[in-house]
Amino acid sequence: MEKTTQKKSNPKALLPIVLFLIIYLGNGIYFEYISPAEGQMGFYVVSVVLAFTIALAVAFFQNKERSFDEKISICAKGIGDENIVTMLFIFILAGAFSGIAKEAGGALSTANLLLNIIPARFAIPGIFVISCFISMAMGTSVGTISVIAPIACAIAEEGGLPLPLCVGVSVGGAMFGDNLSFISDTTIAATKTQGVAMKDKFRTNIGVAMPAAVITLIILIGHAIINSGAAVGNFEFNIFQALPYFIVLALSVLGVNVFLVLIVGIVLFIPIGILTGSLGYATALASVGTGISGMYETMIVAVLVAAVAALMRENGGFEAILSLIRRKAGSKRGGMIGISLLTAFMDIATANNTVAIVVAAPIAKDISEEYDVEPRKVASLLDTCSCVMQGIIPYGAQLLVASNIAGISSFNIIPFLIYPFILAIFVVLSIIKEE
Repeated sequence: MEKTTQKKSNPKALLPIVLFLIIYLGNGIYFEYISPAEGQMGFYVVSVVLAFTIALAVAFFQNKERSFDEKISICAKGIGDENIVTMLFIFILAGAFSGIAKEAGGALSTANLLLNIIPARFAIPGIFVISCFISMAMGTSVGTISVIAPIACAIAEEGGLPLPLCVGVSVGGAMFGDNLSFISDTTIAATKTQGVAMKDKFRTNIGVAMPAAVITLIILIGHAIINSGAAVGNFEFNIFQALPYFIVLALSVLGVNVFLVLIVGIVLFIPIGILTGSLGYATALASVGTGISGMYETMIVAVLVAAVAALMRENGGFEAILSLIRRKAGSKRGGMIGISLLTAFMDIATANNTVAIVVAAPIAKDISEEYDVEPRKVASLLDTCSCVMQGIIPYGAQLLVASNIAGISSFNIIPFLIYPFILAIFVVLSIIKEE
């Protein structure tokens, strides 16, 4: 296979991303911990869209050898990549599904249905299993936490259980599905940027995520046996509202095309919501629109990142990172470590696992070609490492939402994030076993 002409290493081409980190991460830390803004999450004061827009402007000022029109053409090719376009279309459908499912009461009914089945003594392990299941079906960790965390808080209060533990368990389960779900934006981003089939990435990922989840569940069951159970009471649910989630999950696991899975979910929720009284014609249309609108920022960021990445690649920035990794890696295992650290660092910097994947993906693809790392393994590392970091950083949307619902500091939850920490261990083990 003929290789693409290698660009000359140019560390200065990385200035746009460095500036992005300073603007986004710097302001986030300032407004979250130094000068908090009342009623505002610090890491959301400065929009990630604004930070990347400034980064893109800086990228345009670099490389005077290229004209403005040539740079526009470079950006257009980056944005018009088949994987990026496919990803954008899936984001639209995923938003529509999430919006209609929430309005129809599907997620809440599914959670309550499972809670009524679980024995009171095993309420905490039950919260974890339910969070895993709901996040697999919904494909969003924040959405899962928004549904499960209030229930976890109620169980903690009713059963005299530690509130940070109950909330932390719900966050851990939410990250499980975020990492594995076929309709998760992280899965979409990781697979499409690497040109990998979702089912292949799933099979690779499950070997890391499932053992971590099983060990987490064993620890939680052990805790439940040693300690007293909780009188969780009865939760109302509608089996018909929960049915589309079970169908979507089954289709996802069977490897049905993600477009078809999302369309089936949307089509099922509309009549079921209307028949059960949770939706009307107007509210159904509005909820679909709201769900799509909720994906706008993610879509815009994906476009901006593709443009910035294309310019940085053209200017030799990616080659500078690759040169550094080449000096330190020296093997397939070293390349995998480089991909993992790069992804984790980008998530720490951006506090958004999807953005971290989109930024790291082009460099990871080059590393995979350099050190012969299978694309499905790269997609798995991108998704898993970003989810590990996103699940434990105190300023990420997941912990901020959970802490806000529980009325406690996100730092209080971190010690009880059992699943993300165990998942990190299994990621390391999966790299060590590679030859």
